[in-house]
Amino acid sequence: MTMDIKTADPVGTDPDTGATDTSAPIDLLGLSRDEMCEALIAAGVPDRQAKMRTAQLWRWIYHHGHQSFDSMTNVAKNLRQDLARRFRISRPEVVNLQISKDGTRKYLLRFADGKEAEMVYIPDQDRGTLCVSSQVGCTLNCRFCYTGTQRLVRNLEAGEIVAQILVARDDLGEWVPSSTAGRRVTNIVMMGMGEPLYNFENVKKALLIVMDKEGIQMSRRRITLSTAGVVPMMQRAGQEIGVNLAVSLHATNDAVRSEIVPLNRKYPLKELLKACQDYPGAHNARRITFEYVMLKGVNDSDDDARELVRLIREYDLPVKVNLIPFNPWDGAAYECSEPERIKRFSSIIFEAGISAPVRTPRGQDIMAACGQLRSASKRQRRQSPGA
Repeated sequence: MTMDIKTADPVGTDPDTGATDTSAPIDLLGLSRDEMCEALIAAGVPDRQAKMRTAQLWRWIYHHGHQSFDSMTNVAKNLRQDLARRFRISRPEVVNLQISKDGTRKYLLRFADGKEAEMVYIPDQDRGTLCVSSQVGCTLNCRFCYTGTQRLVRNLEAGEIVAQILVARDDLGEWVPSSTAGRRVTNIVMMGMGEPLYNFENVKKALLIVMDKEGIQMSRRRITLSTAGVVPMMQRAGQEIGVNLAVSLHATNDAVRSEIVPLNRKYPLKELLKACQDYPGAHNARRITFEYVMLKGVNDSDDDARELVRLIREYDLPVKVNLIPFNPWDGAAYECSEPERIKRFSSIIFEAGISAPVRTPRGQDIMAACGQLRSASKRQRRQSPGA
């Protein structure tokens, strides 16, 4: 099922060049509390009122989901009008919404500069997981991943990351009631397009907003950050964000992993597993997840399963192994392992006392399954090293 949703044109961009208009209203979405307070003071809000006004706006934006200052009833009318002239509360345009036969929803989002990314909502009986993107395209080129065939266009800003959650809550009618009870988005996984740890500062800023107790109120225990193994940033992620960690492992030796996850050439298995061993807060009650895509004849033998068990024991890792049947896409060089082979692989790991569930593919009919996300945005040459 496919739905087209029309929204207003993005504010603050030149329609011909896509360049940001610096005279446009400032977007409050994605600002930290301190930044929002400073912006209000710069706009003329008295210092003694700025902290209170920040708290009011924060709750309207993140707790109630409001996009219009006119509806913020505890703010004086004349101030609301002034805020509307100086600021905005953005949402990306939902270019397309596809709904799978299994209920999975895939959103194609277009940001203010015209660049696009996808996010996915996966409903289950006891939870609803939102798979959020951190980049337009991807800086990596994992061989089995369709997203990796779209080269990196740019990082998403903190507000663009947070906006994905707000868009999903808009669509799912989750703002009323505004409490956490009965929520449909109960979990967030940074497993969409891009490598989150190559956009660390924006991901960190966004997730701290998502976890704020006066806003979206998402528990860090319900947020998972997935990395292909950017070793130098893993320690910082644990210390500064503190969410659950998932590692795209996919192989048990450097030769195979370097072929299918080229980042392994820079950060080989030994370094990656040591970083997992040192990840702050990891223990048996809060395990790291090893993601392992099952590729026929590549990484799915009994010996591979036994080697995975050996590595987990050698590094004494509190992990569970999430086995992912390969999700096909046109031009892929791999095939999915046979169901009996996946079952056998899982059994070997389970028999060693390590959890190894097989993920049920979701949203395959709309190309929303793991490794299938890819937007239509084209790669553009960066204008500067910091672009």
